[in-house]
Amino acid sequence: MPALLRLMAALRDPERGCAWDVAQTFATIVPYTIEEAYEVADAVARGDRDDLRDELGDLLLQVVFHARMAEEEGAFAFDDVARAIAAKLIRRHPHVFAADGSLLPEGSPRRDPAAVEAQWAAIKAQERAGKPMPAPDPLGGVAHALPALARAEKVSRRAASYGFDWDDAAQVIDKVREETDEVAEALAQGEAGALAEEIGDLLFSVANLARHAGIDPEAALRDGTAKFERRFKAMAEALRAEGGELGRSDLAAMEAAWGRVKRAEKG
Repeated sequence: MPALLRLMAALRDPERGCAWDVAQTFATIVPYTIEEAYEVADAVARGDRDDLRDELGDLLLQVVFHARMAEEEGAFAFDDVARAIAAKLIRRHPHVFAADGSLLPEGSPRRDPAAVEAQWAAIKAQERAGKPMPAPDPLGGVAHALPALARAEKVSRRAASYGFDWDDAAQVIDKVREETDEVAEALAQGEAGALAEEIGDLLFSVANLARHAGIDPEAALRDGTAKFERRFKAMAEALRAEGGELGRSDLAAMEAAWGRVKRAEKG
């Protein structure tokens, strides 16, 4: 790690560093940080461990880059970042660590995953309560830069922690149906603003359904998109095998080929 920190400091050197690196700010680097996090997720989904190693390195570089810029401002340095997360891990795992960071003795009570998650949420709530806030915000702290679907799940989870939630997934399905009907009504009215609002409500309800079902909505959508891509490619190949072509075949031919691809996958 010291070598990486030295390299980053050299790249940011105003006199001898890289002009591109020197010109960057927190705001200009953030899009790369988000992109690298997604590339880590993609490597995990593909099961490519060599690529995962490289992508984790790219993501680590983003952390080092941000920390270096903060150090130049006199705000904090990389070591401060490492110490802060270490302290947080100790604080949020009282079932594993003593206050000084040492492991609890063997035979200490263990907690099941559900109890650990509840404890984690309670500790986070205590931490938020201890921070000065300009005004009470029960849903504050959920990053706005998160992908919309992931943020919807986190906001709804935060609301649920106050008891504002459905009893079970079946009730959420009823809500999804209700929102679908409202989308249909807005579509019939032809008002773009109302339609966008209702589609937003529908997507938020689907994120809640995923939460109740214990499904990560972001991962589910990624998998659903990947499945569509796979089947669309196979459909194009099926059309070519029959002398057809995408863009020249009519919808009936494409739907017939799509149906054959689905049946082949399921078979």
